[in-house]
Amino acid sequence: MRPTLLAAGAAPAGIFQNSIHLNHVMTIGTAIHPDYAAGTWALDKAHSELSFTVRHLQISKVRGVFHDFDVTITAGEHLEDASIAATIDMGSIDTGNEMRDGHLKTNDFFKIDEFPTATFVSTSIQGTPDDFTVTGDLTLRGVTRPVTLKGEFGGINTDAQGNVHAGAEVRGKVSRGDFGIEWNAPLEKGGLLLGDEVTLGIDLQVVLQP
Repeated sequence: MRPTLLAAGAAPAGIFQNSIHLNHVMTIGTAIHPDYAAGTWALDKAHSELSFTVRHLQISKVRGVFHDFDVTITAGEHLEDASIAATIDMGSIDTGNEMRDGHLKTNDFFKIDEFPTATFVSTSIQGTPDDFTVTGDLTLRGVTRPVTLKGEFGGINTDAQGNVHAGAEVRGKVSRGDFGIEWNAPLEKGGLLLGDEVTLGIDLQVVLQP
């Protein structure tokens, strides 16, 4: 997703470095991070993944990813001041089965001819780096619904070129029916082919911008 925007290690310009500043970036009495950095963080696409799972035949799960997505995180002095904006190219879906992916792009599911992208805009970020909650508006297939994601900060490090990276894992669940994606098929022994609940997983790495 996270995306509380933290920073670490050797502190470049723009990062709070001393105890006076650390006290200034406390949120609800808890430090965001000893080297919290205000600024803009952009997605490191080569080291990030957006995945999902959905129940199939009531006995197992189908997994997939979206190869093309973007995330921008803007951080202020406090955790609650941070904001997250994400865009997903729905046509980049990959479940490892070309026929199934083709079906998912049709009007039965994502209807990508009319709605090629999905978006997420945060409305609230609360908690601590080890346990934070992101609430926001997810727009999918022209329908906007509030969703809540839970995250855990992975750490911060600097690459060989001096770029500061932050990592996080974010997880959440949404109802596809809430977005008008209701296609299903009955099973011979009862029940339906696909589950309604979709579990989202975001393994995120972002880079502090100059």
